[in-house]
Amino acid sequence: MPLQKRYTSGLMDRASERDIAALQGDWNQINLEADGVSNPPDDYGTDLVTTFTGNQFVVRAVDGTVVLVGAFTLDASTTPKSVTWVDSIGADAGKSLPAIYILDGDTFKFIVGAEGAPRPQVFRTIHGQTMRTLRRR
Repeated sequence: MPLQKRYTSGLMDRASERDIAALQGDWNQINLEADGVSNPPDDYGTDLVTTFTGNQFVVRAVDGTVVLVGAFTLDASTTPKSVTWVDSIGADAGKSLPAIYILDGDTFKFIVGAEGAPRPQVFRTIHGQTMRTLRRR
């Protein structure tokens, strides 16, 4: 099922802006699912902290080492809400990674697929998808 628009373009912009504003700051990763497996070993390490500043993100390991940097574009007018991640470093640098998200208070959950793959439609992973759940610090 394709993503469904919920708002006119003017309201969409405001809804997306509200979600971007709500994401600002530091978030701890509290759950990971990849390829249908709950809490597998994470290539980036454990106890990750993601910091959102504007439409940019930085992911740091517990020791402060930067493990991922990039930008995102979200659209709160779709059902489910959609986000596209573009990493600046690492194996996916420069790739547009399609994703969906839920932002509920201090919890942010997203599921991302590979570049060129269809955008996920449900919040459970299949092969080639990763879902992360973050909680505001």
